Amino acid sequence: MEAHLNVTSWDRLKRQIVECRNCPRLVEHREHIARIKRRQFSEWHYWGRPVTGFGDRRARLLIVGLAPAAHGANRTGRIFTGDRSGDWLYDALYRSGFANQPTSTDRDDGLELRDSFVTAIARCAPPGNRPTPQEIDNCRPYLVEEIRRLDGVRVVLVLGQMAMNGFFRAWEQCGGVVPSPRPRFGHGNEVSLDGGLTLLTSYHPSQQNTFTGKLTRRMFRGVLRRARALVDSPPHGS
Repeated sequence: MEAHLNVTSWDRLKRQIVECRNCPRLVEHREHIARIKRRQFSEWHYWGRPVTGFGDRRARLLIVGLAPAAHGANRTGRIFTGDRSGDWLYDALYRSGFANQPTSTDRDDGLELRDSFVTAIARCAPPGNRPTPQEIDNCRPYLVEEIRRLDGVRVVLVLGQMAMNGFFRAWEQCGGVVPSPRPRFGHGNEVSLDGGLTLLTSYHPSQQNTFTGKLTRRMFRGVLRRARALVDSPPHGS
């Protein structure tokens, strides 16, 4: 009975996210992109809707990004899937034992996450890859509900400063406490939160960071290896 109720709860949340039309600018943009497409994906039937979180509902690692890419998740319907950022993320997850394969190309490619769950602070592809503060606020209840359901999480990895700030606000709405002074963002930083949670920070694996060398494969894989070590370490006080 408990498992049945849990599945129903997740399914209800998924429907709420996918059917959301709270942000007119984002609705117009995601649907416009789905109509015009990109030439190389002209044969695709674009998803063109909000994107839900993806992964193991018993996860001990939660990964929080910014928003779906216009021709990535907005095309495929799976977070961080179909773009270069996703190529980096799922490769690193696979190498750290959090995924069964190193690639994520579409919703039916056989990818399974192990002990990890990937989500974002905004669920629709935004113009210029940048949601407004109000749009992030509108989306926050979905992240809050995911955090509440993922009660086994021990490590949170945020990808970028906006993702960190968005996670902190959701964490506070869940009753969590954010350290004061508020932690500053930097690649590879590590912050202890209440409830035995550890926050890791990484530059987002966007082309803006990876093409310029601001974020290298070695740096990114190193953060995921650290997440693996923290997840597998004995709980504090044990």
